[in-house]
Amino acid sequence: MYQIISEQSIYQYFGDDDPDMLREMIQIILDTNIKDLKELSSFYIDGDFSTIKKRCHKAKPSMSYIGAIKTRKTLEEIEANLENSSSLNDSLQEQLRLIESELKIFVSAIN
Repeated sequence: MYQIISEQSIYQYFGDDDPDMLREMIQIILDTNIKDLKELSSFYIDGDFSTIKKRCHKAKPSMSYIGAIKTRKTLEEIEANLENSSSLNDSLQEQLRLIESELKIFVSAIN
């Protein structure tokens, strides 16, 4: 059903007994990690690799929580090769658009 996120991973990390808490946790990930990562392109323009590294590192656990393993690996690759990772950021941005869409669908289906 989903291309990037994993419903099973989300329920494994957050449980399935409190729909309101689950919605809140997903919203926090959208409002913090996803938002921060969507802003990376401007840091590439400025050559601010320190901020890129910090934001990638900070977001890795959340990608595991939502089952976005491919995206977590992309973040690890960016961290490992910061100054030559602009094309990886392009791929990351595509993944983020899909994650955002999939999480919104997931949240809307929570009972």
